[in-house]
Amino acid sequence: MKILILGAGAIGGYLGSRLVEAGADVNFLVREARRAQLDREGLRLRSVFGDVDCKVVTVSAGELKPDNDLAIVTCKAYDLDSAIEAIGPGLSQNGLVLPILNGLGHIATLNAAFGQDRVLGGTIKLSASRLADGTIKHMNDWHWLRFGEQAGGLSDRVLAVQAAFDGCVGLEAVPQENIMQEMWEKFVHLTTAAAMTCLMRANSGQILATDEGASLFQQMLETSANIARASGYPPSDEFMETYRTLFADRDGTYATSMLRDIEAGNRTEGEQIVGLMLQRAREFDIDSPLLTAAYAHLKAYEVRQANGGKI
Repeated sequence: MKILILGAGAIGGYLGSRLVEAGADVNFLVREARRAQLDREGLRLRSVFGDVDCKVVTVSAGELKPDNDLAIVTCKAYDLDSAIEAIGPGLSQNGLVLPILNGLGHIATLNAAFGQDRVLGGTIKLSASRLADGTIKHMNDWHWLRFGEQAGGLSDRVLAVQAAFDGCVGLEAVPQENIMQEMWEKFVHLTTAAAMTCLMRANSGQILATDEGASLFQQMLETSANIARASGYPPSDEFMETYRTLFADRDGTYATSMLRDIEAGNRTEGEQIVGLMLQRAREFDIDSPLLTAAYAHLKAYEVRQANGGKI
């Protein structure tokens, strides 16, 4: 299986380096500056599961050939349109797209572009960042990837994707019979964490150090879970227990990438995560004042940034 990875940032770089380490046929579609760096220095990963320093195959948009069996897309949700334009020429006639994006809205967009039969569902639990020198830094011990057919079941092609990940160190890649359920649970988790940490401008432990923090965290989790239930994807009891515990850990230091984007003055995925969950709440007439406040906070941040960051 020939694999095209769009970009070599935090998640794409992690997955790509693990695949290359395992001997997979991988090429990276990257911009010229990143390509020059990778061609010169290789791809570097620093992880608790073992470091990787490897030479990689890079390609520019103009050099793409329609011979890739799988394209892995890990861009920000707001860059999806340009990602679709970029990978299209590199896919074979029956090539598959495996998106690892936040939220759920990207699935419909990719289905419209490539057809539902060529788009897998996918979700990842892995925290990584790309350092200034291009090194990929694994931030903790989370290291699992889940993927599968949107319609459910384990198809031969999903098992072929699994085979491509066989032998990868530091990556638990497992096909799922109901990937959309997995994606909805991730959506509940991420919405809760992003909405709370951005609204409070603090990590989980700092929020929980306040008198009101614990009850507000649980309120946000229950609201998001109720929206998932109304949408036909009720979170499992195990999931709810896990995240009730996580969002009650006063020693926790969980900070979302969306909060880090705000702190850095960068664009966020607020619309694609918090905004989409709020849209679903309104469709089902679910009262969600805390989610509404978090969304308003993110939109106000966007307005302020558009005005040069001034009050």
